[in-house]
Amino acid sequence: MAVPARRSVVFVTGNAKKLEEVTQILGDSSPYTLVAKKIDRELLVQGPVIVEDTCLCFNALGGLPGPYIKWFLEKLKPEGLYKLLAGFEDKSAYALCTFAFSSGNPEEPVRLFKGQTHGLIVEPRGPRDFGWDPCFQPDGYSQTYAELPKAVKNSISHRYKALSELSAFFLQSNSTEPCSSPS
Repeated sequence: MAVPARRSVVFVTGNAKKLEEVTQILGDSSPYTLVAKKIDRELLVQGPVIVEDTCLCFNALGGLPGPYIKWFLEKLKPEGLYKLLAGFEDKSAYALCTFAFSSGNPEEPVRLFKGQTHGLIVEPRGPRDFGWDPCFQPDGYSQTYAELPKAVKNSISHRYKALSELSAFFLQSNSTEPCSSPS
């Protein structure tokens, strides 16, 4: 029995580390090949597209920084994120990842896939090469995302959980729905 050809889907990101992580998590089982593109809002993608948003939400701050984490991180670095909670006893937080997928067909709904991981905001530890990973310690672990081996992080993270849902959708829809390739 012939294996169906993998189809391309545009993944809107300018973050090489995020692309690497998403590709590792999806692995070879996905019927889609990701094509990363950093695009402006004015540019339309003709065909299947994925966009992703990640939030880091501090419970003591009512969910902030939430979707603004990118800008908080740029200004404060992981050390500053940790210091934001200095006056609070509650250091709990959760990482939330949402992927939105459009098949490119305007008649079909945009589908959302979410993953959430609970943990603590801790004094930064580990490599500083991927965002706020050094200050987020997932529940049940004594290491931060940055300290965990990539394979472990990629099997428990908020992004993994969202991509598991997306991957299941891809596998289901691959057997029932044709999808056009991007131009």
